[in-house]
Amino acid sequence: MKTRNNRAWFLVLPVIICVAFSAILPLMTVVNYSVQDILSPTQKVFVGTEWFQQVMRDSDLHGALYRQIVFSLSVLAIEIPLGILIALAMPAQGWKASLSLVLVALPLLIPWNVVGTIWQIFGRSDIGLLGYAINWMGIDYNYTGSPVDAWVTVLVMDVWHWTPLVILLAYAGLRSIPDAYYQAARIDGASRWAVFRFIQLPKMRNVLMIAVLLRFMDSFMIYTEPFVLTGGGPGNATTFLSQYLTQKAVGQFDLGPAAAFSLVYFLIILLFCFVLYNWMQRLGAGETK
Repeated sequence: MKTRNNRAWFLVLPVIICVAFSAILPLMTVVNYSVQDILSPTQKVFVGTEWFQQVMRDSDLHGALYRQIVFSLSVLAIEIPLGILIALAMPAQGWKASLSLVLVALPLLIPWNVVGTIWQIFGRSDIGLLGYAINWMGIDYNYTGSPVDAWVTVLVMDVWHWTPLVILLAYAGLRSIPDAYYQAARIDGASRWAVFRFIQLPKMRNVLMIAVLLRFMDSFMIYTEPFVLTGGGPGNATTFLSQYLTQKAVGQFDLGPAAAFSLVYFLIILLFCFVLYNWMQRLGAGETK
């Protein structure tokens, strides 16, 4: 009888320890803070779900959540189709393909705070090329004074920064399709749209699912870029959930409500990712029938 050796689990033990210290223990600390009122470093009072009830009644939180959902859905609606279109237009091989990949990946190499600084200067009407060009065309553009201009600027900045990620994922999915599929399509006289609809899009489904989940989670946690660009203003136009949480925890030092809001924030992201994942899985299952 063959005996099973479970000593290989010891190889995974360092990863488990790292995850415990980097994720599980901080999460337990946040849970602990969310049910207590911290009066002093040595005095705490158990309050149960009081902080959760306070957070759910917060009108500023509702506004930040609405802005966050609209922003994340707008990001997905723009970046996913745009990334697919650019990936389809890129060369398949040769030095042009290599050059295209390098140029496309450049925005991903820029740190988040630098991205905000670049667009902060780029959008100014006095020294920025974008702001000057828009005002020169007769459009009154001022992202520091107009909530709509600020929101659109943050959206365009995110599209510029993160669409390359979608492009690279879609391009990798396209390059993994065997040439036999394209040869069969040419023999059948399939149109370009038919090739995309029945060959390329189904074969890219897995990488597109990864792109949607990554972009949604990242856009839902956006903080550095809008903070550097607009500081959350004008007013609360670009104050998203992460910045609202930072104001609670650091600015006001309300650790109890901030911890409760962190857990609600975490659950919201999990819920939306779960819904998106299952929706894309059902779309894929429906296409294969």
